[in-house]
Amino acid sequence: MSSASPSRPWNVHRLPSAEGRVFLVTGGNAGIGYFVAEQLAVTGAVVVLGSRDTAKADAAMASIRSRVSGAHVRHLQLDLADLSSLKTAVDRLDLEHLDAAVYNAGVALDDPPRRETEDGHELMFGTNHLGHFALTQWLAPLLSAAPAGRIVTVGSFAARTERLDLSDLQSTKDYRPKRTYGRSKLAQMYFGFELDRRLRAVGSTVLSVVAHPGGALDSLTPSRPPVRVTSPGQRLRALPAGLMVQGKDAGAWPIVRALLDSEVEGGQLWGPRVFGLRGTPRREPVPSHMTDPATAARLWAASSELVDTDPHLGFR
Repeated sequence: MSSASPSRPWNVHRLPSAEGRVFLVTGGNAGIGYFVAEQLAVTGAVVVLGSRDTAKADAAMASIRSRVSGAHVRHLQLDLADLSSLKTAVDRLDLEHLDAAVYNAGVALDDPPRRETEDGHELMFGTNHLGHFALTQWLAPLLSAAPAGRIVTVGSFAARTERLDLSDLQSTKDYRPKRTYGRSKLAQMYFGFELDRRLRAVGSTVLSVVAHPGGALDSLTPSRPPVRVTSPGQRLRALPAGLMVQGKDAGAWPIVRALLDSEVEGGQLWGPRVFGLRGTPRREPVPSHMTDPATAARLWAASSELVDTDPHLGFR
């Protein structure tokens, strides 16, 4: 195992040991989340896959165990679209502390109609942002009990070109699926940065970091049957795109570094090295619109009201 230092750069293929630590990855059963979980399992950590689908979680755990000898993986039934279920889900973790949580789970819709969660929130904003916002209050005691707790919020390159409409967070007036998705990811990134400011203000030992996978395509992703099968033909057709983007295995690298690297600090943004789209992970400058304090404060207040939770989210 390795660790990052000026003399020994971060190596995505030689991760530092995390034996004895416990990590939760929401949406760890597929896509980017699966590869985050697989890579974390190599470190010796206990990796908890937060997933609402037991069959998919079982398939993901079987795949990880087949590739990582002695992998410690388990499943937590977790549905971010059902806010009333989150406390019970966290209670089922049955842990004294949680070393880190990766907020990766998300919904991306390509076509109308507009859909809603169990709680009546627009599905993408409600799951991607509000679900994780609400989950934080229940995880807060476990993260605070860890020696150095950490939350890594997974944003998106697509959020760079979006701006929040604070008067229509739920896209009730103007619903365009791709824009709504981009704004839900932007809201997550606002949350990650604002959370760290609030954690520092109360002297918490927990860090909040934001990371994104860049351009990550299924067709450039190695097969992990039965979780995901990529045919040789799909990979061949996608090779030209590989000059600018990458597979989801590589898309997981910035997220894993944001979680494991002891040199990472709260409030940072991590992404791929080449134009923010592909390559090994590096720290990126945070776009100014993602840290606007007035917008962040209004989003935080609206989110707290929508999920009916303590504005401090359990951190004091």
